Amino acid sequence: MNFITVDDRLSASQASRFIDQGNQLIWQGDFQNAKQLLAALKRRRKPFTARTFQHYRNHQANQARRLNSLLIPLEDQYVVPLRRAPDIAQPCEEAYGPSTGPRLLPLRELLGVIGAHQLRRTGIAIPALKARIHPHYGVFPPTRPEYVELVASQPLPEATVAFDIGTGTGVLAALLATQGAKVIATDTSSRAITCARDNLDRLDLADRVDLVHDDLFPPGRADLVVCNPPWIPARPISLLDQAVYDEDGRMLQGWINGLADHLTPNGEGWLILSDLAEHLGLRSRSDLLAQFAQANLRVAGRASAVPRHRKANNRSDPLHWARAKEVTSLWRLKVMRS
Repeated sequence: MNFITVDDRLSASQASRFIDQGNQLIWQGDFQNAKQLLAALKRRRKPFTARTFQHYRNHQANQARRLNSLLIPLEDQYVVPLRRAPDIAQPCEEAYGPSTGPRLLPLRELLGVIGAHQLRRTGIAIPALKARIHPHYGVFPPTRPEYVELVASQPLPEATVAFDIGTGTGVLAALLATQGAKVIATDTSSRAITCARDNLDRLDLADRVDLVHDDLFPPGRADLVVCNPPWIPARPISLLDQAVYDEDGRMLQGWINGLADHLTPNGEGWLILSDLAEHLGLRSRSDLLAQFAQANLRVAGRASAVPRHRKANNRSDPLHWARAKEVTSLWRLKVMRS
């Protein structure tokens, strides 16, 4: 791998050629001009239509590799030694922890860190909570309202002790707590546990939710076990990917297989799942129903909603042919009794 020092004199066509030759570009010019160059490199992408999901993933990985070739130098304490550079110390400390010395960072990644800090500061309005949720870096933000609204629309079982499996920002745990449940929320990510704790403290719900750093289920049984797993059974390739991609459907299968052993006799499991994977040819509806049956579970009900996020109506999105048909469902599952 070769490193080339570049500055404001570099054109987008020259940068693209250098990158295509396998070079990494270390920027030494104006910071704002570097952002303009990155935007120009993004615009130089050729029109693309995904023939298959794997084709799409390969294309995305290649684009990420190219755009990550524009590097920004960071000095100690996350100081950017460039003209018109912003103060990025706090965003970087939130993302990476205390500074460990000088480093090079892809500008694309750095802008993501800054954006995550801004989102954490302003938060995301959750109408069902009548409050805002503040996602941390590396924790998937609840930007798709339909799954929260599906949970809010369902009456809770009586005497509700609830498990929220894979709590993330804690948005569903908070919603269940406001509806009167005593909640135990788990996540395998320490970032997610910290984020959920911050949000529950902000909402004054910390006394109604116990947070457990664990894989899937906590000990014991609950009247309600909720899970909003990653929806796509494919290998994650980044930190945020882990909230969207579940390699081989491991979390989904683990939750389904373990649910019966963690429900009270009349308890319910609520599975929030998009059918996008079905439209992409990665999972069939019959496969999902077979998983339920093999785990001794029956479908007691199902509520569905059509996504309203921007990609659902974006015809230029390479996966629009699948997203246009997507439906998000809340599956109510009970244990089959002999």
